[in-house]
Amino acid sequence: MNQHAKLRIGHSACPHDCPSTCALEVELLDGNRIGRVHGAKANSYTSGVVCAKVARYADRVHHPDRLLKPLVRAGAKGDGLWKEASWDAALDLVAEKFNAAEEKYGSETVWPYFYAGTMGLVQRDGIHRLRHAKKYSGFFGSICTNLAWTGWMMGAGALRGPDPREMAKSDCVVIWGTNAVVTQVNVMTHAIRARKERGAKIVVIDVYENATMKQADMGLVLKPGTDGALACAVMHVLFREGLADRAYLEKYTDDPKGLEAHLRTRTPEWAAGITGLSVAEIEAFARLVGTTRKTYFRLGYGFARQRNGAVNMHAASCIAAVTGSWQYEGGGAFHSNSGIFKLNQDVLEGSRMRDPAIRYLDHSRIGPVLTGASDALYGGPPVTAMLIQNTNPVNVAPEQRLVKQGFLRDDLFTCVHEQFMTDTAKLADVVLPATMFLEHDDVYKGGGNQHITLGPKLIDPPEGPRTNHFVIEELAKRLGVADRPGFGLTEQQHIDIILGKRGLGSFDSLKEQKWVDLQPDFESAHFIGGFGHADGKFRFRADWTGQAAPNRPPKSMGLFGPVERLPEFPDHVDLIEVADEAHPFRLTTSPARNFLNSTFAETPVSKEKEGRPALLLHPDDAADLGLADGDRVEVGNRRGDLVLHAKFFDGIKRGVVIAEGIWPNSAHERGEGINVLTGADAPAPYGGAAFHDNKVWLRKAS
Repeated sequence: MNQHAKLRIGHSACPHDCPSTCALEVELLDGNRIGRVHGAKANSYTSGVVCAKVARYADRVHHPDRLLKPLVRAGAKGDGLWKEASWDAALDLVAEKFNAAEEKYGSETVWPYFYAGTMGLVQRDGIHRLRHAKKYSGFFGSICTNLAWTGWMMGAGALRGPDPREMAKSDCVVIWGTNAVVTQVNVMTHAIRARKERGAKIVVIDVYENATMKQADMGLVLKPGTDGALACAVMHVLFREGLADRAYLEKYTDDPKGLEAHLRTRTPEWAAGITGLSVAEIEAFARLVGTTRKTYFRLGYGFARQRNGAVNMHAASCIAAVTGSWQYEGGGAFHSNSGIFKLNQDVLEGSRMRDPAIRYLDHSRIGPVLTGASDALYGGPPVTAMLIQNTNPVNVAPEQRLVKQGFLRDDLFTCVHEQFMTDTAKLADVVLPATMFLEHDDVYKGGGNQHITLGPKLIDPPEGPRTNHFVIEELAKRLGVADRPGFGLTEQQHIDIILGKRGLGSFDSLKEQKWVDLQPDFESAHFIGGFGHADGKFRFRADWTGQAAPNRPPKSMGLFGPVERLPEFPDHVDLIEVADEAHPFRLTTSPARNFLNSTFAETPVSKEKEGRPALLLHPDDAADLGLADGDRVEVGNRRGDLVLHAKFFDGIKRGVVIAEGIWPNSAHERGEGINVLTGADAPAPYGGAAFHDNKVWLRKAS
């Protein structure tokens, strides 16, 4: 019997990574300590595999720097002077400040702000219940999925796709726009199984030779923001060489003849000049997918990080329609199954209390919002009070200098509910200690797979931290809305309601099952009965302003960005920050293997493995700049500048530089992080955050 088998094992779900939402087996050492974390072998998607950073989650749960007491600022903002307070005193102060702000400016001056530090539905989304009950400003959560989801919906019309486990039954797996080894390890589990068992080819398309590309049979390194050009040239070859499935096109797509005519000038030679790929690379890829019917296109969130990402996602998703690979098990295209779950969270979120007259504010534009930009405030009052849960905007949001400037305003009161003293917590007025996922009850859904998984409380938290749910309930009492619908219930009761409305049982029954598989049948997942549009057709001609999308902004916010430049058919559009004479380099801020956004940047092993904030650049570019490997290099644009250490890397195109990971601002020598350089403008048509789309200059730091 092995050691793992002797230990008491608890079952949960990873709260951090929405595509994978790995089912977990957690070693329970006693009532409040854990050992190693393992992927659940019995879960057919997780398949016993979990990333290294989550495997060592004990480093986070038992970290000596965890926040354990409520803290109230005792000096100037950001000075680091705090006094301990009781929970009652801290929450009384928050309620007092919220009421004072509302009395002066009206309810919209308060902005509850959150995101996906936990993907648990109860602990993440319950903040809306307080928002709606109090008529606080609305929250348009744009930072992660919008551009990718929007582009996908333009073609397929529904946010679902072939069972991700079908990758193991494919003859070619195309991993495009996601460094799966780093961010979605289970994708690799199934792709590599296909290679071992079927001799399948793995193709990886990205902007640098990352850890995933090193495992590929074919790796295509292109310039950032040029995926649409590659997709168009691939489809040009498919039509030109008789590899398009014309019978499928005629039955299932809206205008194949119009697409073919449009693509006649989108040759591999044309795309080579845009993407930096060779004609031979483009044609080899096109012929591979054109002659391999069971090709599975796994399209990632890299598309959501570029201003033309919606166009590029749509273009990439079109290839499977041209080849007809949707018809086959192990074929088709997949981005997310988020549309299959259909969970009713009205009670949890207090949706029926929402006042349609209350403005929404754009999550990604927190910098312009907090610095009073009129176009960001939508005609309403300034934001003068905030409750922040599950996110660290002073570190992770774009245009960091504006964000910090906003948080340092004397007239802004901020309460941050956190696990560690993050860059955002450092600028707060009140900091409340938060539980971690093993210390509370919650339920999770996996966008990159098909499971709803329970995460029951497995250990007791240290004395001090409280759940997100506790904070929302206690503030509701102090703010006079605790008698409104949805308040006064426990986490388990909310889970019972959510599961019950979907016919999935209860907290207790799911605790026995551990997870439930909601993968649609083959015909639905592969759109055999038609795609998600009213006419059942896959759309090559995108309706950029009329198409519904899961995260389309409310009508009151309108459309975003240069919508008039979005193309009728798949194409390359320079909506990106194109390099110019003053800014000759293109910067992407790609994920680091040992961090997840700003999470895990506090754990010693993750920090040690990542080393220090660095800039990957081509040795030939470095030579032109007179840089040696390891030199300090200054990087800047109109938004700001910072210093990183040069790291030579020939797995990128010349003129492209990569900064991996979101290091804490304090890890940089000037105390400012990489998001000083990223833009908070809302891309067309439905918004988002283009973190991998930045033009910059470089010079040797003095």
